[in-house]
Amino acid sequence: MQQPFTIGIEEEYQIVDPHSRELHSHILQMMEEGRHSLGDRIKPEMHQAVIEVGTGICKDIRAAREDLLTARKTVHTVARRAGLAMVAAGTHPFSDWRVQDITQHERYKEIVEDLQDIARANLIFGLHVHIGLNDRELAIDIMNAARYFLPHMLALSTNSPFWLGRNTGFKSTRTTIFKRFPRTGIPDYFGSYGEFDSYVNLLVKTGCIDNGRKIWWDVRPHPIFDTLEFRICDIPTRAEDTLALAALCQAVVAKLCWLQERNLGFRLYRRALIEENKWRAARYGKDGRLIDFGKNEEVPFLDLCRELVEFVEPVVDELGSRKEIEHLLTMAQRGTGADEQLRVYHETHDLKKVVDYLMDETLVGVA
Repeated sequence: MQQPFTIGIEEEYQIVDPHSRELHSHILQMMEEGRHSLGDRIKPEMHQAVIEVGTGICKDIRAAREDLLTARKTVHTVARRAGLAMVAAGTHPFSDWRVQDITQHERYKEIVEDLQDIARANLIFGLHVHIGLNDRELAIDIMNAARYFLPHMLALSTNSPFWLGRNTGFKSTRTTIFKRFPRTGIPDYFGSYGEFDSYVNLLVKTGCIDNGRKIWWDVRPHPIFDTLEFRICDIPTRAEDTLALAALCQAVVAKLCWLQERNLGFRLYRRALIEENKWRAARYGKDGRLIDFGKNEEVPFLDLCRELVEFVEPVVDELGSRKEIEHLLTMAQRGTGADEQLRVYHETHDLKKVVDYLMDETLVGVA
């Protein structure tokens, strides 16, 4: 394999008061201490109850594991010293976005001015995975094909069943909230990088955006880095699940490159079809039936997950990610963070107990 396939992981954490279990809107006091350990890898987000932490550029999943666990441990330590706690989940079960403070930063000010309450209500927490590709033309080809697997990734990551104190009926409420932003969702395919570049330049020229960072698709060629960035996932509560999803993103990219090197294509599907599977994944998670467009039939997600693991089989040993890829089947059988949150709520009928569970699970394998 000629491409680097490096891994970069970004996680967005909730900062909560461990007594009230509410989101805490004053994380800026934590930033200075966090930067002593993580440098510019720790960043504020639009809402002050959110901290984003990224790994470095990792050559393989083993290095990504080390960086991710260090990041989680650091945020936990800094939060604890401030009398706070960290949570990894796609939404907070009951905190209200209307009482959260916005970070004072020019970029966030512009977004709020442009999108108004759609931006203010965007109190969600995601997982972004960057896979290194040093050829922009190749990145477009791989993005076109990788779109098919985005609903599978979402189904495995669903972790946001509650919003404003309600069980929404969705396994990924985060998906439905972020959908209100412009330039989100599954991208259509592009015939070349030049075609994609012309699209971006047209949006800039006509005042729709000021740069490519305001294209928030579920997968995109990053506007600055030589990476393909996967943005569809809820943040998992357990670090082990995050690493499995990162390994999946890497393996899908590597397998599609493997096929291209052998002049073997992967069928491209229209955005409208893939969006049907995305809706099912957000609504039902791993309990749903996605559409196999090759067979033109519905298939239980567990069967599709097994097929996905088989699909990337030729590349996982060279990538060193067999353990993480096999963990995907555990996730599909055991249930995702959304399933666990719902289980705790059905047992306790107490959303504070759900937050307690999330605080504990966020640190599994970390401390």
